[in-house]
Amino acid sequence: MMKNNPIEIRFALEDDMKCLIDWLQQPGVLQWFPLADLREIEDAARIWIGNSKHNAVLTALWEGAPCGMATLYIQPFKKLAHQSLLAIIVDEKFRGRGVGTVLLRELEKIAKERFQIELLHLEVYEGNPAIHLYQRLGFVQYGYQRRFIKDNGQYIGKIMMQKVL
Repeated sequence: MMKNNPIEIRFALEDDMKCLIDWLQQPGVLQWFPLADLREIEDAARIWIGNSKHNAVLTALWEGAPCGMATLYIQPFKKLAHQSLLAIIVDEKFRGRGVGTVLLRELEKIAKERFQIELLHLEVYEGNPAIHLYQRLGFVQYGYQRRFIKDNGQYIGKIMMQKVL
């Protein structure tokens, strides 16, 4: 799909689900996702990879090895089809190398060209360093939910961001 040394982007394959599950289990990752255990991780990964049947999931490869993934949650309802929630994850070993930037730019391209999506939105927890990436790529905050997550008695707020394509 797109080649930019050493990052290559392709549509995700069902077999990529194993990488997604592994990445979600990396230390510290679950603090940025609303998942608590392996059962929830596997359920979320099935839903995420399920979007690959629409060619709405991208896998980033670094020298041929999967290193990140992003998905569009395609709306089945006509009145909602102009917008999409997205999710992204990058293997901890490849963060800070431009993988997230390349994935999001390619995801924006297929959102607009393939699905005629006009608005992308995402949810990110306060304190997540990825917020800077989203802002740099033109996403703006449109909402905030102060007590979204409750984990071990601690609340974490959710920032909602969007970008008009």
